[in-house]
Amino acid sequence: MAKGASARAAARKQRDKWKAKRWYTIRAPRTPWSFRVIGETLAEEPEQLIGRNYEVMQNELDGDFSKMHVKVIFRVTDVLGNDAITEFVGHELLKDHVRRQVRRDRGKIDDTIDVVTEDGYYVRFKPLMISRARIKASQKQQMRTLAREIILTTGATSTWFNLQASTLDGTLETKIKEAVSKIQPVRTVVIRRTQLIQSGVLVEDGPTLDEIHAKEKEESAAAKSVSEEKEIEPEEDEEVDAVENLEDEETKSDDVDYSSMTVAQLKELLKAAGKPVSGKKADLIERLNE
Repeated sequence: MAKGASARAAARKQRDKWKAKRWYTIRAPRTPWSFRVIGETLAEEPEQLIGRNYEVMQNELDGDFSKMHVKVIFRVTDVLGNDAITEFVGHELLKDHVRRQVRRDRGKIDDTIDVVTEDGYYVRFKPLMISRARIKASQKQQMRTLAREIILTTGATSTWFNLQASTLDGTLETKIKEAVSKIQPVRTVVIRRTQLIQSGVLVEDGPTLDEIHAKEKEESAAAKSVSEEKEIEPEEDEEVDAVENLEDEETKSDDVDYSSMTVAQLKELLKAAGKPVSGKKADLIERLNE
């Protein structure tokens, strides 16, 4: 067999990897997102999904359009059937947004802080503070120290879930801004990145995956019944409109003042109705009113 023919035969025998793959539904963690569907992904085997990261913008996750520049990161930890279960492993601000905050006439204070939460999660924080004007190095150090104390104290007295909530909704940033503004007025305080280094004690809170599946089936059935009702309603509306139009025509015919018309006009109406057109004007009017 020629070399080219053998190569083509081998290519035909080769298995198509795309046909072997199937779709998996990616779900956010049970706490606090109740296994919400955040996307889909392809894989040949469930084991290939373990450890895979999935990113979604925060405004798509919670509907807050002021957070369009915040990227939330999840990691697949388990696969149950066609569902890929994830854990929250951090967030990151888009680099374009960070660059827009920095200007030549402003002071920039950033830091890297490692925190251990109350339930044993080891998390890395990277805060960023932008002052309204240029400031001294000593003032930068004081602001950096104050921000570090607030983050360490908040982390040590909070669970991982409470800490990530205060980070994503801006509560922690507001607390830092109020504190450092006493040293020097600041324009912006953001947690530009968080990163989960090591997991701690997992405390599950919220509905189970089976309960979420049952709820999704009920919502799908309810939506289907509503769509079927909407398809039936137009036919009923058409019948009602036809009856109303007929009544309107009858009402209009009763309200017509035939006495004000000429004989020629009356005869035209009688012709259209298929009635005799002979006789006096009173006879014509009488026939039209029948």
